[in-house]
Amino acid sequence: MPNTARWAATLTLAATAVCGPLGGSALATPAHAPALAPSGLYAPSALVLTTGHGQSADTATPERAVTLNCAPTASGTHPAAVQACAELRGAGGDFDALSVRDGALCTKQFDPVVVTVAGVWQGKRVAYERTFANECVKNSYGTTVFTF
Repeated sequence: MPNTARWAATLTLAATAVCGPLGGSALATPAHAPALAPSGLYAPSALVLTTGHGQSADTATPERAVTLNCAPTASGTHPAAVQACAELRGAGGDFDALSVRDGALCTKQFDPVVVTVAGVWQGKRVAYERTFANECVKNSYGTTVFTF
């Protein structure tokens, strides 16, 4: 086979390998694909949640921190990431809208626990801080978001 024919065959095979997947059904969106933001990218939802004893984040030393990623799928070091993301979606990303768990009974002991949340929820910056009277009260808000 002459060199020109070899080069033509090589270029044809290379073009087919590179451009072949770009046509036809390869462009279709899979049925299980998450919703895309208007720009075509996923709106990020990645948070860092911390907790510590004290009356404010300025005076409390963080004792525990977890990550929570909710887009495109639930993940992170939060022990119940899937449930926490579902709760936050149900509350529209509003941490103050998380409801108190039914049947939660806590003592009136005052041992303040502060929770902070920093990151991005559906593409918008989040900075949240809340002080709870004690650990039990903190764990009673939502079912899993603050339970870590």
